Amino acid sequence: MDNLTKFYIDGAWIDPISTTTMPVLNPATQEQIGTVALGSEDDLNLAVAAANAAFESFSMASKADRMDLLNSLMDVSRRRFEDLAQAMCTEMGAPISLARDAQADAAIGHLQGFIDALADLEERKPLGNGDILLHEPIGVCGLITPWNWPINQITLKVIPALATGCSCILKPSEHTPLSAMVYAEIIHEAGYPAGVFNLVHGDGPTIGSAMSRHPDIQMMSFTGSTRAGTSVTKESADTVKRVTLELGGKSPNLVFADADIAATVPASVAECMANTGQSCDAPTRLLVERSCYDEVLELVRKAAEDIMVGDPRQEGDHIGPLFDEIQYDRVQAMIHVGIEEGARLLTGGPGKPDGFETGWYVKPTIFADVSNDMRVAREEIFGPVLVIIPFEDEGEAVRIANDTPYGLAAYMQTGDPKRAARVAARLRAGSVHVNGAGVEYGTPFGGYKQSGNGREGGMMGLEDYLETKSLHGMV
Repeated sequence: MDNLTKFYIDGAWIDPISTTTMPVLNPATQEQIGTVALGSEDDLNLAVAAANAAFESFSMASKADRMDLLNSLMDVSRRRFEDLAQAMCTEMGAPISLARDAQADAAIGHLQGFIDALADLEERKPLGNGDILLHEPIGVCGLITPWNWPINQITLKVIPALATGCSCILKPSEHTPLSAMVYAEIIHEAGYPAGVFNLVHGDGPTIGSAMSRHPDIQMMSFTGSTRAGTSVTKESADTVKRVTLELGGKSPNLVFADADIAATVPASVAECMANTGQSCDAPTRLLVERSCYDEVLELVRKAAEDIMVGDPRQEGDHIGPLFDEIQYDRVQAMIHVGIEEGARLLTGGPGKPDGFETGWYVKPTIFADVSNDMRVAREEIFGPVLVIIPFEDEGEAVRIANDTPYGLAAYMQTGDPKRAARVAARLRAGSVHVNGAGVEYGTPFGGYKQSGNGREGGMMGLEDYLETKSLHGMV
């Protein structure tokens, strides 16, 4: 915990120049569990200078040397696995079973995906015309990550930077600094050269903006809201940085009458409510064929009422609190909006669950009879709230699904493989999940439209951190 008040720059934990701090709260108890330092532009400049200097030598490291470091990172990550899980349970209220099985597991799974991709990466490729293509590290990378999947997003950005020979500065969410601190300790123990990885805590308007504008940062990778991603893009434009974005979503889940609805509908509700609904690709719009609409409503209601809310420290598949008071207030406001818009409250509703007066807990909430022009159908709520929209036929289902500014993910439940292929081809989303299938480590992840640019994970995740150079007249 001592390192929370320090920054990791040039291979060491140092005291910040800035004197600004922020309390770190446990969302389940509302108690302060620590204090995090918030950096200034001067702190960032130190980190950029260290990364710039380290890039000169690290960019020349062989693939074999970089692979050895990744394998060392794997060893330390496995050893510190429980520390990562406990950190996220404490700082964001992730139930400990979820924190282990999904949140901390990303540190292992994504790392293995990038190790496999690096093994397959052709860094020097002869062309049929006699020229040669080289793939080289892009330079110093600025990485900004969110609070909802802290280590998942940190590993999706930090590991490809390290794997390709880049140096980087990480600005994690100031609301979830514990897991970021542990991960910085893991990188240090793995033996990376000083300055290759740097960690500076801070808020978006200060550190995030300074990173985007900094002339010595060649790439920005950001995960968060579409509004903030737009700001990163605009502020990066003057220095013509590469910008990759993983932004918001309002993912549709199409339920056709030919699906095994008794199995897939409860699973769809659980998928929406996982991580207390705080996932950018959560299937939060359930589009249901009219002929099975009433049957699905009853299945959804029962599934939602079976969801347990509980203490994050306890094992189990319950959901925990939202991560802070601001998010709690926003989710409560949107539940009231749904009621005011005339959506039918199937279960849940405003207020906290019985017995959870302390902590930012929310009732799993379902709205039925929603139309796609309602705010609850168009805006990302980021809580355990599901809206249900009926449709008449396949064409209308696709039109409603695509009628959104977002395009991160889509889900579909059907017993007809031909329909699955036909509809998937028409859905404007970066990933389509059929009958509950999940995304695997090593598969690229990202969205269409206002859900972002670029892809994270696997080979495409490496390519975002590489420049291409052509050689002529070489043998």
